Amino acid sequence: MEKIKASDYIVEWLSAHGVDTVFGYQGGMVTHLADSISNHSKMKFVQVYHEQTAAFAAVGYARHNCRLGIAIATSGPGATNLITGIADAFFDSVPVIFITGQVNTYEYKYEKPIRQLGFQETNIVEVVKPITKYAKLVDKIEDLPNELAKAFEIANSGRKGPVLLDLPMNIQREFLFHEQLADIKPQEKTTNLAAQELELKNVVDEIKKSKRPLLLIGGGIATANAFELLNSFLEKTQLPFVSSLLGKTACNEKLEHYVGTIGSYGNRCANMAIANADLLLVLGARLDVRQTGGVVSGFVKEGKIIHLDIDRNELEHSRISDKSNINIDISDALKRLISRVEPLFNSEWHNYLTMLKNNYNQTREIIRTQVKSAPYDLMNYLNIISEDTDIYCADVGQNQMWAMQMLQLTQNQRFYTSGGFGAMGSALPISLGVAFAKKNDATIYSINGDGGTHMALQSLMLIKQYDLPIKVIVINNKTLGMITQFQELYFNNNMVGTTAHGGYLVPDFESLAKAYGLNYFRVDQTNNRQFDKSDFIGFVQSKNCLLEYIIDNDCRVYPKLEFNQPIYNSSPALPRDELIDAMLIKIVDIND
Repeated sequence: MEKIKASDYIVEWLSAHGVDTVFGYQGGMVTHLADSISNHSKMKFVQVYHEQTAAFAAVGYARHNCRLGIAIATSGPGATNLITGIADAFFDSVPVIFITGQVNTYEYKYEKPIRQLGFQETNIVEVVKPITKYAKLVDKIEDLPNELAKAFEIANSGRKGPVLLDLPMNIQREFLFHEQLADIKPQEKTTNLAAQELELKNVVDEIKKSKRPLLLIGGGIATANAFELLNSFLEKTQLPFVSSLLGKTACNEKLEHYVGTIGSYGNRCANMAIANADLLLVLGARLDVRQTGGVVSGFVKEGKIIHLDIDRNELEHSRISDKSNINIDISDALKRLISRVEPLFNSEWHNYLTMLKNNYNQTREIIRTQVKSAPYDLMNYLNIISEDTDIYCADVGQNQMWAMQMLQLTQNQRFYTSGGFGAMGSALPISLGVAFAKKNDATIYSINGDGGTHMALQSLMLIKQYDLPIKVIVINNKTLGMITQFQELYFNNNMVGTTAHGGYLVPDFESLAKAYGLNYFRVDQTNNRQFDKSDFIGFVQSKNCLLEYIIDNDCRVYPKLEFNQPIYNSSPALPRDELIDAMLIKIVDIND
């Protein structure tokens, strides 16, 4: 009877299920697994330079492929270094299997009342249970086939997310008989189709009755790989729509009916549209505080909300209770709605939204607030030079919001960023994963601040090593700009930890770029220097490189929604008379 080594079986199984790349950091307790990956003809082991990089790269790979990502790490510190990426996958619903090596079973403490028995032993399963859909120590060889198949099913079913399997080293090197190589069939869904049909009929009826309908596109569209379904729905219905931060990647922002991105740093026109809608159809968004603002009474102030999401808990525990909830897979919902909803075009509502976009778009906001335009000039330039299939990966901080506010995605472009977890230093490794996942010649623009770049410097090595089409942009204001905005407002300009005076310094990025073998370009936009496209010739022509884009340290993100204000009253506030005139609803809840 033919036998197969456990580590070889894992790799064969992953390959059969569409995985061709595994990210990891070699270590003692995963040597068998890494060796098996490297010996497989259809698999690639990408040795990163920090386990956190492996975790985020797997997230990027999964998000762009719309399929499973894999990251591996050795026991102890290797496993714990994955945690930030695991949490990011959990909160943003990304299907990744994390495989950690563990000490041999005969070295594992189990229930013994000691801290550690084996070297680098850590109970990683208990550590990550709150941030995974499933975590399991596989300490019996006969359990491996079922646990691997179970992990795959759990990661990809329902609201997607990460799973962790912890594999002792002696299990990895054991052998299985072929008769043990079982698979698990997907669990049958227990869906009340009749109830869903009634709910979707109500959606159709409410859309027909509505005078001011609006769609909110959330990250669930991307998680469900429902890009084409959404485009078909929008094309047929002609409904106006806005997006959340994570929903931006699913939107063709060139469409006439697109209004903007909503939220704490959303476009003013989009936030005002939300407040004035009489029907908001929410597709896969959580409606958290960064979307609704702190004053929920201003969110769809005089209208109805119908909230569609695959996660019943998100529906039932939302900040907004006065809404209709439909627990449904977004892809399934769109398929069924497309065949039922007729084109709807309300010229009065359309003209109103056009007025909002004309008067309160981001370009107008830059003029209105007199905010320094340098970061926005860069984003607008990326809009000009990028191709239809290019990809943006934005790190957390001011750069994320500048990108969200100003980039205008086409139907085939994608925008990836850390949403619910807000992990600074994630963009560079996510870019790596996207680069290994993509199947075309698209360019990846990795948009970072100086702080986030410093956190993920080791990722630069892989760009040159694999000649990846990643253009790294470092927007360098020599400060942690998002936090300095808080410090200005609430801490009397005490810039502790955010500026040079407060103990925060930035490295010499030119020297770092050269150290990692990347072409380096520098554009200094300080002191109100006029933006010059000729400064970017080398950047445009390079396949991969690092661009240091230097801006003043007092560049700010506006508009910004203060916590005690309704969504339609972003700061700097409009003159009250102008705001009243621009709104269709009655204003009563502004805190002056």
